[in-house]
Amino acid sequence: MRRFVLLAACLPACAALPGWWRALPSQPALSARFVQSSDSAVFGKLQEKGTLLLARGGRLRVAYASGLLVVSDGRRLVQYDPDTRTAQGQALRSALKDYPLLGLLLEPRRLDLLYRVEAVGGDAVLLHPRMPGLPEVRAEGRHGLLAAVAWTDGTGARQRLVLEDARVPPPPPASAFRFDPPPGTQWATPQQ
Repeated sequence: MRRFVLLAACLPACAALPGWWRALPSQPALSARFVQSSDSAVFGKLQEKGTLLLARGGRLRVAYASGLLVVSDGRRLVQYDPDTRTAQGQALRSALKDYPLLGLLLEPRRLDLLYRVEAVGGDAVLLHPRMPGLPEVRAEGRHGLLAAVAWTDGTGARQRLVLEDARVPPPPPASAFRFDPPPGTQWATPQQ
């Protein structure tokens, strides 16, 4: 009887990781509309919508409905704000250090270095940080693909990113991940 009780207690923690999670590192690309929400004691509830395109090799294009654009060609990450006509860039490697959750989207193969993954039932996993300063993350899948990510950031704000109609698109062209600054763009960081 004692052995059965121990086995029953272990089942949730010992459950196999969902198929979408196991497939995440080998997906060639992912596209989706998204809703990003934040609930903060300081700023209240905020919500942004946009589109997301990911491809292997650290390539990313996030276009917010407000016009904000984040683009990575695999080497450099650039953020452009059309309201101020300013752009800032940094090496992708540096951005991944500054924003480890970016690795969930861009470098899922390296997540085991930063997090211990636990299946929590259904299509959800918990990512437990292996080092101080990283948040615990809950990720959920739907229809075999990443569908939602939730965490509490360093300021205590609850963050949630929901991918709507996620799909694996045909291989996107390299031009989709290139930032062509509009005329009059001011750079807040040195260009490299």
